[in-house]
Amino acid sequence: MARLIAISGLNRKSAALFLVEIGGRRILFDFGDGLEPGEHPDIASIGKVDALCLSHAHEDHIGSLLRLDEVGMPPVYATKRCFDDIPAGIVPADRREIPQKGQFDLLGIPMTVGQSGHAPGGVWFHLPTDLGGFIYSGDVSAESDSMPMDPMPPAATLLIDASYGDRDSLLTEQKQQIIAKAKGGAVVCCPPAGRGADMVHALRQAGYEVKAEAIIAKEYQIAMGHTVPVVDAETANPEDVIVTTGSNGEEGLSADLLKREGFRFLFSSHVPKGSPAFPLIAEKRAQWLPWNVHPRLRDILIWADQCRADRVIPAFLDITTAPKLVSGLGPRLALKRELEI
Repeated sequence: MARLIAISGLNRKSAALFLVEIGGRRILFDFGDGLEPGEHPDIASIGKVDALCLSHAHEDHIGSLLRLDEVGMPPVYATKRCFDDIPAGIVPADRREIPQKGQFDLLGIPMTVGQSGHAPGGVWFHLPTDLGGFIYSGDVSAESDSMPMDPMPPAATLLIDASYGDRDSLLTEQKQQIIAKAKGGAVVCCPPAGRGADMVHALRQAGYEVKAEAIIAKEYQIAMGHTVPVVDAETANPEDVIVTTGSNGEEGLSADLLKREGFRFLFSSHVPKGSPAFPLIAEKRAQWLPWNVHPRLRDILIWADQCRADRVIPAFLDITTAPKLVSGLGPRLALKRELEI
């Protein structure tokens, strides 16, 4: 019998680490670090694992890779694009490339993957179990212009990204808000290997002469096949519309521009209390506007039905803040830290 153990990522927005024990193997899905300064998952309690599967290359899913020795230095399975986007200092030595869509063999277990729509090279995972199969979604989104999401297959247990809880607004509507607020110049912040290309695309379609940090410009060229002017901390001007890394002003060009006067900042990611963005937004010196990169309420309920899931585990969410999701899932809602799958 297979068993799921939520090491971190259940009942709150936190680092993604989920352990599956199946057929004598111990497989870890994602290896993230905490979102708040000084917050780290309890990796020492995990013990040795046989494999690590990475869904995508964001900090809350890969940020603990420097601690890989604490779980026995297992082989790491991820797409080529995911490996490419991992910061140089934490790239694992034993890398096993997997497809973005299709099947691969994981220590004798037939794994199925599909594109997640959340990050370049991001994937969801499906593995067969005696109780009807298990899906680990990682982070997923059905609304990206440049990153498609593949349909997930049937599975009795669905561990789904529920970061937004009851939020159900459309990305098309959210884009119009950001487009309007960017008039006259704005620093539009996002994480690397994420929504940057989509943001550049939407703002250019709205008629802005968009500029971008070099990392974002490269992502846009790969995703859309077009170039965008590059700016840095010295060449950026407050009247420019600039898409930068540093989703909360903690790194990248956004961090550099926070040191200069006259720039307006637009944030759209989860905002940790310890981030530079938190006091700026609280004091109304910057604005936070939504830009969907996780599922809407309607998506979660539709996917639960399409997957014919008997058990749905909402990850990265304080479930007490999502009464509509609780009602919609009904008896399918599963919240135990350990569960037979």
